[in-house]
Amino acid sequence: MPPPPPAPVHETGIFGGVEPLEVFVDLLSEIESDTTSSEFYHRICEAICRLTTMRRAAIFLYDASRMRVRAVGSHGISFTQLAKLRPTLHDAPIAQRALLEDRVIVVKSDAIDREVPRDYAQLLGITALVCTPLAAAGHRYGVIVADRGAGDFELGDGERHLMWTLGKTAALAATARNATRQQERTRRLGERIDLAREIHERVMQRLFGVSLVLSTQADLSPELRERCRTEMGEALADLRSALERPLAPMAYETGTTLRAELERHGRESNLPIVLAWDEGVVVPRRLEGLAQSVLGEALRNVRKHADPSRVAVAVQRDEDTFTLEVRNDGITGGVAAGLGGSGGMGLRLAAFEALQHNGFVEFGPEKAAQPPGWRVRLVVPVKETEEG
Repeated sequence: MPPPPPAPVHETGIFGGVEPLEVFVDLLSEIESDTTSSEFYHRICEAICRLTTMRRAAIFLYDASRMRVRAVGSHGISFTQLAKLRPTLHDAPIAQRALLEDRVIVVKSDAIDREVPRDYAQLLGITALVCTPLAAAGHRYGVIVADRGAGDFELGDGERHLMWTLGKTAALAATARNATRQQERTRRLGERIDLAREIHERVMQRLFGVSLVLSTQADLSPELRERCRTEMGEALADLRSALERPLAPMAYETGTTLRAELERHGRESNLPIVLAWDEGVVVPRRLEGLAQSVLGEALRNVRKHADPSRVAVAVQRDEDTFTLEVRNDGITGGVAAGLGGSGGMGLRLAAFEALQHNGFVEFGPEKAAQPPGWRVRLVVPVKETEEG
């Protein structure tokens, strides 16, 4: 369907003397700033409400990494409530039509229950709704949903076209921001790979040489003992130097929490997850991304390499450390031997990320367990005075 005819400005005039594109130019100028993803999308929703007659707005995007739709920003409505929702195109026909037809759709109160789940409408007090596709260049990213707070309403051609244009512009802003973040992640991955290579070349080779000498049956001369001591000292110095290298900041916004991710895996996967979360334990905010990454990689490995009867997840924290542990049974002897304690690339990268927080990730088979099991454990030092 061709786009609606252009409208020069909002039908009621230019709000506050600010052109719509100027507002989004300001947003685009902040793409490389330190604003979190949620703050960025909150500002887009606020701009939509400033430029139109809408009083509430929210953005829902498809998260490819988690294969689900989630709220990423809002204005005029509780984001906490929205973040708990798990909508799909199947139970939200209004969003499906808006994306397929690439047009703004308005639904009134007499049809709202057919367009969005009834419990969602009741929870959020929705009576009439505007759904705008967030799509550009053939890519569909999500939708913008908005309303005027209560009661039915009509959209004039000017405001309808403005909403459609804002959806395109918001898609551009989101695409540019995602590209910038992807470049940052690629750079960060390159730095971690360089760190791994440096540790291998400068540390592991020294330690391997020392281990060969110490494994001999012959008595070591004083000179050889001194040489081994020197090599060990230099290996530790090299390791300390490598780990002190400043890398990109490791804290990053995920838009969710470790507890929410555990609940989601419990609902959406067939894994028999048994959770032991110590009372009063709060995941430090700076460790949320790391903990979720370790959890995701651990459960991904379980799905690939095991047929478990139990996946035990433990979250603990004391005065000195935060600990996340994932243990499962059901791996075959061949798989356990093939893994050999080395783990996959995801866990190795998580281990390097943990080093930046002065922590560590250990993983490997528990061969003594019957049936054979596998354990992944994250341990990170924390300060008692640190805020969660």
